[in-house]
Parts: sequence; C-alpha cells; structure tokens
Amino acid sequence: MHVYYSVWKSPIGNLHLIARDDALLSLSFDQNTPAILKRLGITELIEHENPLIRQAKSELGEYFEGRRTSFEVPVDLRGTEFQKRVWESLLKIPYGERISYRDQARGLAHEKAVRAVGSANGRNPVAIIVPCHRVVRSDNTLGGYAGGLRIKEQLLMLESRLVVAFPSSN
Repeated sequence: MHVYYSVWKSPIGNLHLIARDDALLSLSFDQNTPAILKRLGITELIEHENPLIRQAKSELGEYFEGRRTSFEVPVDLRGTEFQKRVWESLLKIPYGERISYRDQARGLAHEKAVRAVGSANGRNPVAIIVPCHRVVRSDNTLGGYAGGLRIKEQLLMLESRLVVAFPSSN
C-alpha cells in the first residue's frame, strides 16, 4: 500500500500530512515529522496529495477559519494499546474545552498514570485532529506540546474565542 506525504502552510506553521489510501497516519509539525516516521516504520513516501490528504487540508482550513469544530477524515492511530486508548479519549474532549492530565488519567481508570498519559499525548501522531492540545496541567497551565507551547496556546485561544462568540455552535 502506498504512503503519501504533503506539507501544508497553515496559520500556525507547516503541517506535515502522511496518509495511506484509507486513513491519515500522521499530522505533525516540522520538528516532529522524522520521529513520527521512524515510530510508524515508514521509509518510503510518495510526495503527492491523495484524496485523504486533500480532505484533511480542507477540514483543517475550515477549522482555522472557525467553521469546523470536529473532523471527519479517517485516522489510523498506531501505537501501543495504552497509547491508542489515551488518543481515543482525546477525541471525546469537546471543542473549546480543556481537561487536566489527571482527569484524562481518571477517565481511563488509570488515576496514578498521569505521567504515562502525558507521555502518550506527547506521542500523538495526529496533532490537532486528535486534540491533545486540549489537555493542560491541573493548575490550568499549558504543560507540554509537541508543536511547542506557543502553538498550543494559539489553538486553545482559537477554540475559546469561537466558543465564546458562538456558544451554541458545534
């Protein structure tokens, strides 16, 4: 099966998209792409937009314009069983809301695994679409983010502005 690759110049910087014919495998930032490729075991890429990469770019454009609060592009989350459970829990965090790493660990019935949850979030292969940026420290400070804290803050501000401006939209 072919693996396709494209870079999109988004409002927050370059986003690297990697997809097969049936699912998006990765959405990453400049500095994270080599490590994600290695973790996914991808050695050959076709630098070409397939339909799923075009769909992801379109949906991301709508997200940054404030016209989209959730994504429909199919994703293939590859990792350990624990990581996949953590990433799937991220998809349940409503647009514009934040939870703490501790709350996420509790929701997974692993209350003492706060650091492991944070580590799994940091290895999320599909940034933004799988919204690890919505997880913050218990004291409501940002914590870490693979794209950097400035980008995490921009994403949270984008979502909070739109929730305040359009409280009933989703």
